[in-house]
Amino acid sequence: MPGRDKSLRQRHPWVFAGSIAKVEGTPGAGDTVALHAADGAFLALAAWSPKSSIRARVWSFDTRVKIDSDFFSRRVLAAVRARDGLLDAAHNSCRLIHAESDGLPGVIADRYGTVLVVQLLAAGAEAWRDALFTALSATTGCEAIYERSDADVRALEDLPPRAGAVSGILPQRVAAIEDGLTYFVDVAHGQKTGFYLDQRNNRRYVRALARDCDVLNCFAYTGGFTVAALAGGARTTLSIESSASALELARENVAQNGLDGDGVQWREADVFAELRKLRDAAAQFDLIVLDPPKFAPTAQHAEKATRAYKDINLLALKLLRPGGLLATFSCSGGVSAELFQKIVAGAALDARTDAAILSRFGPSSDHPVALNFPEADYLKGLLVRKNA
Repeated sequence: MPGRDKSLRQRHPWVFAGSIAKVEGTPGAGDTVALHAADGAFLALAAWSPKSSIRARVWSFDTRVKIDSDFFSRRVLAAVRARDGLLDAAHNSCRLIHAESDGLPGVIADRYGTVLVVQLLAAGAEAWRDALFTALSATTGCEAIYERSDADVRALEDLPPRAGAVSGILPQRVAAIEDGLTYFVDVAHGQKTGFYLDQRNNRRYVRALARDCDVLNCFAYTGGFTVAALAGGARTTLSIESSASALELARENVAQNGLDGDGVQWREADVFAELRKLRDAAAQFDLIVLDPPKFAPTAQHAEKATRAYKDINLLALKLLRPGGLLATFSCSGGVSAELFQKIVAGAALDARTDAAILSRFGPSSDHPVALNFPEADYLKGLLVRKNA
């Protein structure tokens, strides 16, 4: 459509339904289509998704490229090789494919030792499923590949959920090793692919801050930040999580690393309600971690998410001792880094406390952000000090 091809010319990989003036033929879900500007100029080769508001996702902007099995083999190999430096004796886990940022829209692949966990989240990825799994098996040599294509976003592509073993046998225990610490991962039932690999650098940062601190970890999930804080010498930890199964695995993760003790507390509860109880009990902490789930998947949800983020940050700031630190995160694509900072600033104002940003958090380098695809920059965070 005239004037609607600007983003494609700037190499953004998404084409929305409202930008399309005409479709020749009847392409099916996942079919490769050629995208042309209103003047007929070739723009890209893309995967077609007739049911999604994102009607096409670009495979390549190169007219010479053929979208076939060899194409996916090359893309997978390039993505895996780019992570070679992230796997060593102290780290057996990382994200190997990060969707659009690796030129593979809708494809997520996370490695935990000899286990590969894959999500196919778009029609194009689904159409090339066999080629992708063949390439991943050949490139990684993983003993087991497990599919977790059961995320809600598949419904937007009119795709049914799918989960289960693709090849090999899933070990009884799957473990992520990170900075020498071991985290058991629930591949089959956990959130995303079982673990939040994008927080790798931030767990390391919290570990460095935690010595002699009383630490509160909210939305603790399987205890990633709790383990890191204890390994860093935290005096006490209180971890709050609403999922009983996640909290049980968190306890195992602490015990597995030899970090259990009298100063380790767990609470199965709603974080919002529990923070209010802690406030009413005049509890105080030196370091608080807020790593909530995605409150705003899109900009349309931002207003409601803003209230939720402000609520938990306000309560956390009240629970901090003077000089205490708040590591606060948002993984909501619909909340920009600028908006998130405004939310936290508003929370500090309502809490009647002065605070300062000491540092900013982002994803680890196995979650790259393509310059032409800012949507990949979903994880943002602030390290805030409550002034005395």
